[in-house]
Amino acid sequence: MSDDDPLEPDNPLGMFADLAKLFGGSAAGGNDAARQLALAVATDGQSEPNVDPADRIRIEQLARVAELQIAEATGLSVASGALEIEGVNRAGWVQRSLDAYDPILGAMSQSLSAGLADTGPLDASDDDPMASMFAGIFSMMGPLMLSMTTGSMIGHLARRSMGVYDLPIPRPASDRLFVVVPNLAEFGDDWSLSIDDLTLWVCLHEVAHHAVLNVPHVRDRLLDLLSDHAGAFRPDPSALEDKIGTIDLAAGPEGLGALQEVIGDPDAVLGVVQSDAQRQILPFLAALVAAVEGYIDHVMDEVGGRLIETYPMLTEALRRRRVEADASDRFVERIFGLELTQHQYDRGAAFVAGVVERAGVEALGRLWESADTLPTPNEIDAPGLWLARIDLPADQTDD
Repeated sequence: MSDDDPLEPDNPLGMFADLAKLFGGSAAGGNDAARQLALAVATDGQSEPNVDPADRIRIEQLARVAELQIAEATGLSVASGALEIEGVNRAGWVQRSLDAYDPILGAMSQSLSAGLADTGPLDASDDDPMASMFAGIFSMMGPLMLSMTTGSMIGHLARRSMGVYDLPIPRPASDRLFVVVPNLAEFGDDWSLSIDDLTLWVCLHEVAHHAVLNVPHVRDRLLDLLSDHAGAFRPDPSALEDKIGTIDLAAGPEGLGALQEVIGDPDAVLGVVQSDAQRQILPFLAALVAAVEGYIDHVMDEVGGRLIETYPMLTEALRRRRVEADASDRFVERIFGLELTQHQYDRGAAFVAGVVERAGVEALGRLWESADTLPTPNEIDAPGLWLARIDLPADQTDD
């Protein structure tokens, strides 16, 4: 090997420069690199067919039904103008979602980059070539690895999401929603479900979320909590150092392959540990999400039960799907600060049931009245306390 060979152990940083080129030509990563990776993950690197016009027409027709029914059931405005629900493929979901999540993912990127800059490599010194190498890794590869993580997350979500609100995250204000036609078709085939019934269920689910999450103070509070959580990540550089330290950098292509495997592991790359600031945020985020999801499930049961003959079977399948997450799902949820477990949904359902039992279904409308009527973490587990605080009479209150 020559002295300036990028795989030569005396020039280890050259290998990382080559790796940066391999993953998109720029160690800076950025939105373009994330988008390219997300599209590749979402589509397996293959071109997708356009959505069939018949599917588009069916979705548009069912969207009208969903809009009218959800507006009547909730009393909330579901759109500022004419609501549209568009059928898209997985690549379309990526294109519409990457920019929508950018404020939250940007806050995460800034917090992790700042944390790496503040912490630096462990025990770096001029006479320690390995420590100097890690200094170069963090400065050169950090932004690229964050782009890879973002792209991988968005691509994974595109393969699973039915629409906009599989994760209860507000999108930029718009009267346009979308459903992912290939994912609906795949799930319907797996469960032998009526595609018309499934599409109407998903349209109701999307419109109900849109109505609640676009209430201005609900939207602002949820986005503030999500952004604050994302901005409070603190990386642990030793996690990456320990992983890379076991790789034989002189092993040529084998060493490069091992390195690629390490930086493809988000937990190893980010070394994400929950900070004290996040531990303070999470109870409030969990309480708000529980209230939102409990309320929407209640509305879905009321409306869907009347409109969809196969509603019980559909609901069992779809609600099981949302909590039977694999490791990739859980990683995505953890990044956003969302713990969408069965326990979390049960908390929301119990809160809503408690409010209805004590003060009637009309009391649920008070949830979205103002920022002051959003339930606190304690009130989610004791609905009588919430009713007492907002001065609604209840037949029974919690201790």
